[in-house]
Amino acid sequence: MKKKPLVFLIIFIILSSTSVAQNLYLEVTGETDSITEILKNYSTLKKFPEASAVLDALGSLKESLYNDGYINHTLINNSKKNDSTFAYQVRLHSKYEYITITFNKNTINPKEVKHISKLVTENEFTIPFQDIEATLDFLTIKVSKNGFPFAQLNLENISAKNKNTLQAELKISNTTEKRKLDAIVVKGYEKFPKSYLRRFLKITPQKSFNIETIKKKLNGLNNLRFAKQIKDPEVLFSKDSTTLYLYLEKTQSNAFDGYLGFSTNEETNTLEFNGFINLDLNNNFNFGESFALHYKSTENEQKTFDVALNLPYLFNTPIGTEFELNILKKDSSFTTVKQSAKVFYQIDTKSRFFLGIDTYTSNSLLKNPVFTTTDDYTTNFYTSKYTFENRNASDLLFPINTYFALEAGLGKRTRDNTGEKQTKLAVTTFHNIKFNAQNSFFVKVSGALLNTKNHLENELFRFGGINSIRGFAEESLLATKFAVINTEYRYRLSKTIYAHSIIDYATLNNTLTQQKNNLYGFGIGFGIITRAGVLKLNYANGKTESQEFEFSNSNIHLSLSSFF
Repeated sequence: MKKKPLVFLIIFIILSSTSVAQNLYLEVTGETDSITEILKNYSTLKKFPEASAVLDALGSLKESLYNDGYINHTLINNSKKNDSTFAYQVRLHSKYEYITITFNKNTINPKEVKHISKLVTENEFTIPFQDIEATLDFLTIKVSKNGFPFAQLNLENISAKNKNTLQAELKISNTTEKRKLDAIVVKGYEKFPKSYLRRFLKITPQKSFNIETIKKKLNGLNNLRFAKQIKDPEVLFSKDSTTLYLYLEKTQSNAFDGYLGFSTNEETNTLEFNGFINLDLNNNFNFGESFALHYKSTENEQKTFDVALNLPYLFNTPIGTEFELNILKKDSSFTTVKQSAKVFYQIDTKSRFFLGIDTYTSNSLLKNPVFTTTDDYTTNFYTSKYTFENRNASDLLFPINTYFALEAGLGKRTRDNTGEKQTKLAVTTFHNIKFNAQNSFFVKVSGALLNTKNHLENELFRFGGINSIRGFAEESLLATKFAVINTEYRYRLSKTIYAHSIIDYATLNNTLTQQKNNLYGFGIGFGIITRAGVLKLNYANGKTESQEFEFSNSNIHLSLSSFF
């Protein structure tokens, strides 16, 4: 009896298939007035271009009623008012608001069930009837993560528990053999460092297999400079093994960066030049290692030479090492040599934690010193450091979205056989706030402090220039503590060109000279991707709070970053 109304409509569709097309109408009412009011929430279309659309509408209505708990509803009293109008009555019967599902706690963890239901016992839980589909999807994912990728979940033995609650049993099939990842095969970049699979991406054989979890972990490749994914991973299931295929490509991660700066000397009214070169070599031995060489020469006769070596995942452990040598020579005043050795732990694909020691040795070059603030000393610092870096490898203009680094050290300076305790703190962080495809806002905050009783000139922080407050000569500012805020409003003219504003602010405190000052930098700049690399040009004017604006204080900074 339940099928007669639909059979009647199907017969009409067959008989009218050769007739002239006309608009058809459908009237759906309830067995009672109260049911008719309920049906108004479901029946939205009443006019149809063809008979098959009427049948589809009835099917959608029945499915919606079933999903809302009217599982025993029926279509009754069908009639044909005229050649184009069909009328149906609906009997809803009882509406089930809830369903209680019995499960096996050996295959479904009761703790997982508590995420979807507040009514949970050792072997059953109750959910709203409308949540059945979402609940089965959730539990299927959980079972799959436990090593059963082919598991299927169904409700069986469904019956009425009471007037508004059903009861059913949760049955899980295709779980006879738990799947584990047996092997990983890398295609395209066969020499990809295996330690990065285990330690950086945390993908290892012999763990319960779940392809969705693996895909999420592969997103960590976005934070690698030397490799990228070129195709979604694939899985080969054989009778007794599971093999994961990764499709990777080695990318150009070596970089050469340099800039040329020039400004007018206020005393001689001549043009002065300064600049630096920066060479970064990454993963050339397919170990994930990095080597950096930095050389800088400033207009105030200061030269800096810095080399750093980073070796990750030594002996396939999560521990890596970092070594650094820095040599600073200030005209004929002094030289300072910094040696640093650190070990680090890769917390996740974006975060690292470091522990290490920094040793400073400084020697005065003045035979007859005029300034007693420069002296020989040695300092040992025990340091800890945390870094966070979120990269966007597909964007050459702005490859890093967010960066944060915080370093703290406790040490002791020895001078003239006298020891003095010291503490230092340094922070650098920046973020690119993207409004849309063309507009973004860049903000960077950096600063440092050295806490000691008696400061020396050859241990002060040196800042200023293209990577600090712009509009000032490179490392021309000395401070015992300082803070810098850099801002840029960036407008992307195309995928390869952008222009930006420059508004910088800095505050410095130099207890050695009893100097406190606020500094400002204003200007404009642009960046462009060329065949040679990323070319950037900045024009900025720097001033102090007590200084008038003068064009002669302007600095032009030109830099080129090439990747190979």
